[in-house]
Amino acid sequence: MDVIPVGALVVTLCAVVAVVPFRRPRLLARLSWIVSNFPNELPFVFLLVVVAPSIVSVLDGGRTDRDWITLALTIVVIAALAVVVVRALRTRRVMAAALDEVIGHGWRDAVALGDRPAESVLRRWVRILLVPIPIRPLSVRRTANVAYGDRGDEQLLDVYRHRSLPDGAPTLIHLHGGRFRWGRKSRESRALLFRLAKHGWTCVSANYHLSPTPAAGYPTHLVDVKRLLAWARSDGAAHGIDPNVVVLAGSSAGAHLTAMAAFTANEPALQPGFEEVDTSIVAGVCLGGYYGGLDGRDDSPTSPMSHHGPVPPFLVVHGRNDTYVAADGARRLVEHLRRQPAGIAAYAELPGGQHGFDLFSSIRFEAVVDGIESFAAWVRSGQVASTNPARR
Repeated sequence: MDVIPVGALVVTLCAVVAVVPFRRPRLLARLSWIVSNFPNELPFVFLLVVVAPSIVSVLDGGRTDRDWITLALTIVVIAALAVVVVRALRTRRVMAAALDEVIGHGWRDAVALGDRPAESVLRRWVRILLVPIPIRPLSVRRTANVAYGDRGDEQLLDVYRHRSLPDGAPTLIHLHGGRFRWGRKSRESRALLFRLAKHGWTCVSANYHLSPTPAAGYPTHLVDVKRLLAWARSDGAAHGIDPNVVVLAGSSAGAHLTAMAAFTANEPALQPGFEEVDTSIVAGVCLGGYYGGLDGRDDSPTSPMSHHGPVPPFLVVHGRNDTYVAADGARRLVEHLRRQPAGIAAYAELPGGQHGFDLFSSIRFEAVVDGIESFAAWVRSGQVASTNPARR
């Protein structure tokens, strides 16, 4: 056993599972998600912090059997990380193809992102390589812990705006993940919130009701989302919100709530005390979501798949290697959305993407944010109605 470098074995397992995750049994599938997140989204940091010390150790060693085994394992890790990087670099092409499908191949000309200068390639790569933890830009102001209800921490939100405080700004509201049991605002998708706020949007990240089981919290957490939308229309002007341009986005459980909110817009039974308030949205963005019933039944009213009717345009993004929530659920949601009246749904399935791909400013999520920004700009352009139904 002294010959076996246990630490190098663990590092190798993490890297290899990032490329070929366990999908069964469920325990191993979830373990794959946990151990592969770091190397999958931050391969360069993983190489520097975890792999580089092993290389130094081998070079300084006495060329023992243990050293040779460590060297062999290190080569495997480097090869696995190379595959991770190549897959992540394909994200931009996948996002573009998703927009091609619903907007058409000329979408870059149809989408106006304003006259702001494009970020240099060098600056973007410096951020990805050296500062992968999203840091709020100096140009973005955060207003923390704004109450949108009277239930304390469960109904608090953070607002992100450009320091010039533009009025009537398009708005994106983000709902965190956590299987309806845990999680909090401003945890996931911060790179998205910061980017849009920097470019003049008002961005909101909100808490909502959490419960011991997903089903136990229904419909309270959905009512919270609707109350949040009502707040945006009643009190949002103080934060520069344009009540007519509200995009709802969510990660994991938040993606489920996003789809449910779109399908149940303005339903009085889910808006107790504010039945007359408009709770519709102009678009939905779902990231790595679960879309089945919260009670485990496919035909459950707690699933967006059980609801029908007009819905706004959607962009659904899911990791192909997601072993926590399989991608087939996202595919079914997209098909369901496209069957609705005037249903438009762009779908991007990310090569090598695992669950929780929106935690960092990674190669993958930077490309996803670019796609979301373009999708939102297209929705705002008013060209949705002219979209060719054949592409839906």
